[in-house]
Amino acid sequence: MDARTKATLEGISTATLTTVLLKKGLRNVWLRGAFPKQPGQKRLAGTAFTLRFVPAREDLATPASWSSPISTRTAIEAMAEGAMVVADAMGVTDAGIFGDILCTRMVRRKVAALITDGVMRDMEGVLATGLPVWCAGAAAPPSVAGLTFINWGEPIACGGVAIVPGDGIVADGDGAVVIPQAMLAEIAALAAEQEAQESWILKEVENGAALPGLYPPNDEHKARYAAWRKEHGT
Repeated sequence: MDARTKATLEGISTATLTTVLLKKGLRNVWLRGAFPKQPGQKRLAGTAFTLRFVPAREDLATPASWSSPISTRTAIEAMAEGAMVVADAMGVTDAGIFGDILCTRMVRRKVAALITDGVMRDMEGVLATGLPVWCAGAAAPPSVAGLTFINWGEPIACGGVAIVPGDGIVADGDGAVVIPQAMLAEIAALAAEQEAQESWILKEVENGAALPGLYPPNDEHKARYAAWRKEHGT
């Protein structure tokens, strides 16, 4: 994701993005169960770095597995600066996938955020690290109590949504949305225009305008909006 697209997307709500993606035929883009844990968390955008868990199996999901070459510890060392880490935890809510130590290392590697349909452990410590986290809650047991870490950097399903490494991720107070990598520039441009139009519509409503014909705008209101854009040089 280039800097211009990133800046544009960080100015657009996930609500607007889901509408724009719906108009382009993509309905399943909002990650279920992933909500921000820090009050007032600002909107973030970036490129998806994926992690995948599967159900725990006793011979694989052990404390010893944390030292394996295929482990969350090793995966963290592969995370790029600014990455939006998306972890497929299968919606499991009784085993926390990361705690404060792992999140501290992610902060040191300048990871942008951690997003998961699962839960965290050591939540107080995790929040103290300053790492922005979107998740389904907290649980005391470690990940191996319910999950086996399998790999990173491959397609996953998080919150019922397909995520491919390199896809765009935008996350705010309404949750997280995926934008296919090939559509990033197009969606950013369309969403920026819709955001501008809806800001104008909101001002019209605040001034007493009725909704029919205005939202969505008919030809008359589209012409009024175009004239307003031209007048204000936007």
